[in-house]
Amino acid sequence: MKILIADDDSVSRRSLQGALVRLGHEVVAFEDGAGALTALVEADGPRFAILDWMMPGMDGLTVCQTIRQRPGPYTYVILLTSRDRQADMVEGLGAGADDFLTKPLDVVELRARLRPGERIIALQNDLIQTQQALHHQATHDRLTGLWNRGRVLDELTREASRSQREKASCAVLLADIDHFKRINDAHGHAAGDAVLQHVGRVMQSSLRTSDAIGRYGGEEFLFVLPRADSEGGRDVA
Repeated sequence: MKILIADDDSVSRRSLQGALVRLGHEVVAFEDGAGALTALVEADGPRFAILDWMMPGMDGLTVCQTIRQRPGPYTYVILLTSRDRQADMVEGLGAGADDFLTKPLDVVELRARLRPGERIIALQNDLIQTQQALHHQATHDRLTGLWNRGRVLDELTREASRSQREKASCAVLLADIDHFKRINDAHGHAAGDAVLQHVGRVMQSSLRTSDAIGRYGGEEFLFVLPRADSEGGRDVA
């Protein structure tokens, strides 16, 4: 797992980095909070951070508060501190910290503090993958992998509105496979499914990246061709 650490004390930072590397983690190290924040808010930034509470400029508490205000995947944050008063712990938790790691560093404690964060990050990854899979199922035709009827009609509605607003053209095609019932009757539905899949791939390969195609129903396919005029639509057809 990639872990970001930020500590202005070079000795403490190198000690923590070495311990994390020995535990099998990839480490991105910073000596100030501003650099750590820049890395954490990137789209592919680390999802796990260990931040020194006290740093010049932007401290770990401020970094934590800032990333809690942004949308996107959750970042698990451990505050590195020598503070142990109850009021300090309450303040840290109120800023959005998930846990605390005391100075000086104890490797056994470090390993124990990492485990809850690893579980939470793994759980969120599973949830994101499930959400993506459900979204794909809701918008794509299971057989052909093309957009389903609802999704391609949504695209048609959007493009029709855009065309009207911008006074631009948009071609729409509805195509079907001739005599498709004969294929199913003569060769069975499995062969018919294979034909639908193949035809879908061939038609999609002939389109621009800005074009849309979806399975409208049965052996029918709906095309939405943004900014294509009637001549362009006939060429595609």
